[in-house]
Amino acid sequence: MSASTLKPGAAATRGATQSGLYRAVWRWHFYAGLIALPFMILLAVTGGLFLFRAELETLIHRDLMQVEQQAAPQRPPEALVAAALAAQPGTAFRYIPAPAPDRSAEIGIRTASGERMVAYVNPYDDRVLGTLPDKGTVMWFVRQLHSLAWFGPIANGLIEIVAGWSILLVGTGIYLWWPRDPKRGALSVHGSPRRRPFWKDLHAVLGVFTAGFIVFLAVTGMPWSIVWGKYANQWANGHNFGYPAGVRVQVPMSDLRLAESGPVAWSLEQARLPESDPHAAHGAAGHADGGHDHGQPMPAPAAPGANAIGLNAAVEAFNRLGLAAGYAVSLPSGPRGVYTGSVYPDDLSQQRVVHLDQYSGRPLLDMSYADYGLLGRGLEWGINVHLGQEYGLANKLVLLAACLAIVALCVSAGVMWWKRRPAGSLGIPPAPADRRLIAGVAAILAIGGIIFPLVGASMLVMLALDAAFTRRRPARA
Repeated sequence: MSASTLKPGAAATRGATQSGLYRAVWRWHFYAGLIALPFMILLAVTGGLFLFRAELETLIHRDLMQVEQQAAPQRPPEALVAAALAAQPGTAFRYIPAPAPDRSAEIGIRTASGERMVAYVNPYDDRVLGTLPDKGTVMWFVRQLHSLAWFGPIANGLIEIVAGWSILLVGTGIYLWWPRDPKRGALSVHGSPRRRPFWKDLHAVLGVFTAGFIVFLAVTGMPWSIVWGKYANQWANGHNFGYPAGVRVQVPMSDLRLAESGPVAWSLEQARLPESDPHAAHGAAGHADGGHDHGQPMPAPAAPGANAIGLNAAVEAFNRLGLAAGYAVSLPSGPRGVYTGSVYPDDLSQQRVVHLDQYSGRPLLDMSYADYGLLGRGLEWGINVHLGQEYGLANKLVLLAACLAIVALCVSAGVMWWKRRPAGSLGIPPAPADRRLIAGVAAILAIGGIIFPLVGASMLVMLALDAAFTRRRPARA
């Protein structure tokens, strides 16, 4: 039944309800923008920069990362590690072979004081080009700034809240934009930049075109969040602390997690590392229970590195197994540690983690993207696209355009608000006369609050503040 066929009283009631609902949604859209927009600008700028991290990092740190390609063969990995330790005393924990003929090798070193450093070494002549703190490059700083992790765990939790509110911002924004007058173009900008309608139309058009990107980036960024990401990671990893279904094998497992050893895929962060068999070099390898006979006294484990194959042989093994260029090697930590080769290139199909027994050199576990479960593959695909890796330059350029549009969206919102707000006031949109509409919209939005606990907690705070503000300033008729 159309409004024209309703009785005047019923039509007025319906119109008042629609107007009140619009006000309620507008009010929550304003609150969402108040919380999210400043952070969205930061996320868009730092995210746009991080899309080109490989290019920018090589350019900024070219004195450390770039070398002149030579016809001579590259030096053995152990020689490069020895040169790095001579320049920076400590214990090596990671080795990254030169990913290209004109790139340096990287050696991670833990100093006597516990500080983690990275030495960059020319692979052709063992010359140490310099050192940086581990994760001390400019682009790592940009990444820490992007997640607010640089400011500590509490600030990092704000990103989870912002991600949730940005999704709510999109939902309420689509409702406010939805065309109600067929004669007025829904995707056109009217008027002059001097007037508010121009900025309102520009904001609406930008919002429609960026809505999908905002939701996608918010959802695919959630795996890194401090609360939701942590518990989702544990749930996604299953009962064996991260190993995907189909690759669980009967080998001794340590209490160390894969994330502690070096670069790792999100879905494998909680994966436990297998253990080497200290007797494998003496022909005792191959037993599922750790390589010793039941009922016999177990010999004491060998000292770290004793009878081990060594880094040179481990790197040769990883090369034979076909790990993609750019892989990192985490060195064994203790007599039961393993050599772990891991690579997370742009092409998801080449993601791989291989653990080698440090004594026999045999693979204890070999995992690739194809081994992940359905949820793990979906999450890793979303993360790879989020980072601008999956589809090459096109992926980077599309997301860069989205980041620029998000900045413009936030700026247009700020200008529109500035032109609308009364002098000396925050300019909160008027509350509907029927307070039940505010509660109803909040109840719908609470679905997102249940999925994302920190967002839900922030919504309760905002609902309490809204109630307090409304009591101080009663809604206008």
